[in-house]
Amino acid sequence: MGMDTVGLGGTGPGASMGARGGGDDRLISLPGRSPILDAAQLVVLRGYGSERDVYAGDVLFADGDETYDLIVLLTGTADIIKRYGRPGASVVASFGPSEFLGEVGMLTGQRAFLSAVITSAGRVLVIPVAQVRQLMAQEAGLSDLILRTFLLRRSILMSRGTGLTLIGSRFDSDTRRLLEVLARNRLVWNWLDLEASPEAEQILQGLDVPVADLPIIIVPGGPVLRNPRSRALLDALGISGDAGAYPLGVCDLLVVGAGPAGLAASVYGASDGMATTLAEDSGLGGQAGTSSRIENYLGFPAGLSGEELATRGILQAQKFGVRMKLAAKAASLSLENGVHKVIFDDGEAIQARSVIIATGAQYNRLQLDRLAEFEGIGVYYAATQAEAEACRSGPVAIVGGGNSAGQAALFLSRSCTKVHLIIRRDALDAMSRYLVDRIERNPGIAVWLSTHVTALTGTDKLEAVRLRRRGQPGTSDVAVTGLFVFIGAKPGTGWLAGQLAEDRHGFLLTGSDIPAVQLEHENLTPLFLETSRPGVFAAGDVRSGSVKRVAAAIGEGSVAVRLAFERLESAGAADPIGLAAR
Repeated sequence: MGMDTVGLGGTGPGASMGARGGGDDRLISLPGRSPILDAAQLVVLRGYGSERDVYAGDVLFADGDETYDLIVLLTGTADIIKRYGRPGASVVASFGPSEFLGEVGMLTGQRAFLSAVITSAGRVLVIPVAQVRQLMAQEAGLSDLILRTFLLRRSILMSRGTGLTLIGSRFDSDTRRLLEVLARNRLVWNWLDLEASPEAEQILQGLDVPVADLPIIIVPGGPVLRNPRSRALLDALGISGDAGAYPLGVCDLLVVGAGPAGLAASVYGASDGMATTLAEDSGLGGQAGTSSRIENYLGFPAGLSGEELATRGILQAQKFGVRMKLAAKAASLSLENGVHKVIFDDGEAIQARSVIIATGAQYNRLQLDRLAEFEGIGVYYAATQAEAEACRSGPVAIVGGGNSAGQAALFLSRSCTKVHLIIRRDALDAMSRYLVDRIERNPGIAVWLSTHVTALTGTDKLEAVRLRRRGQPGTSDVAVTGLFVFIGAKPGTGWLAGQLAEDRHGFLLTGSDIPAVQLEHENLTPLFLETSRPGVFAAGDVRSGSVKRVAAAIGEGSVAVRLAFERLESAGAADPIGLAAR
């Protein structure tokens, strides 16, 4: 076929070809990227799929396919190929007997962006996506193995720049917007900066795309999207959500916001029989979904990434039939004839008997000149694999003294030459002790106490941050390739237009914290997580007085569902759609 081999790395025949292709040996040698299934595991998997013979040249799935099956190679070999059948095609991975093909996009509904081709005849086990989801729900050991393998493969693919191609200028606000959408939805992409990449101009000429149409996103096996809105991009990838399986009248529960609190609420609501809709405007998992590693979450002694937490939550929501609505921002809330209505910026209105607001908070930004110029291309508000790859070649700075900043510092210290942790306080006393201990022992992290950033410098990219230490004259310029900002956030309550009681910072008041004069029904005592409007609840970071921890947010999401059901019962509502069958 005349293809290059770049190597994601399977353990079957041809796996070693990746090294000859000039790939990153460190990535190729990562353990767990393609586990060999044992006889007992194969027996379990056979209960979910069917077997068939395959022959050299058979295409198991192709880039652009709306969905694809989980393929287990019983005998024979297969390659995962980028740009199959087109110029510049390359082998990304090779697999052999008792290995399985796929990555996490299979589970989240993303269209395929690579092709799988049989290279030697054999026999395969084919498990349809619906059966894969059932397997993930019922087979704990295999579920964990498959999910962790898929997530590792996704991480490797991100480091390879395999997947979508974004072409746009670092100085363009729409380019920065699309970069944020890609990052928040944990997609795999390669960004070609118009100012820095000769390849970008060549591709634009080949596609006959004028600069005025930028930014563009090239979808493997799909269309070229010209400056798409967020919803159009997710539609093209097949992950913007669907209308669900139940009638679209009044649903039992509408959850606005899909961070840990919102995901938990939707899972518990749907599992309890409530017809549930989950709406999110940016990316499932919220701020926690972009965390590099969460190490103090009960039950995960080795920690887990925000992506893994979000993916597990999404799979559970799908399992229980949650209707998901993505890339749509809540614009207004109203109450009509005892039914709550939320109108979204795409024009859709959803009516619900109960609403749980879990819109979290928006990142605070430093008050600095040129900040907007560098956002997304040097200034970041999350530390994931994508940002780490962008800053791999040099030192970085982190502003913030909380757990998010500490987790980011430890994560980035693994790949960046130096991490400068900058905090205004005179001690790391706002951070969990286990993080402080690890930071103090890490020679790759320099802590700047009583210090703040006064300026960003650079020509066409971020080159340095200017620091001032309290009580000392002058400033210091520190060279960096990236600045990560973790300085708190403001609640996502603007769309409510002040209808619900808030504290002085804009966070929603709930339960006994609401002044009596602000209650919409003065004779109705609000429940623990209930806002000033009966039937509307708040959970997670958007709530006044909430504990800013993942576990707390998940707990509040589950409790809010129980309280919502209690309110429906006390109000004597007609049998809810889902609950009528209980």
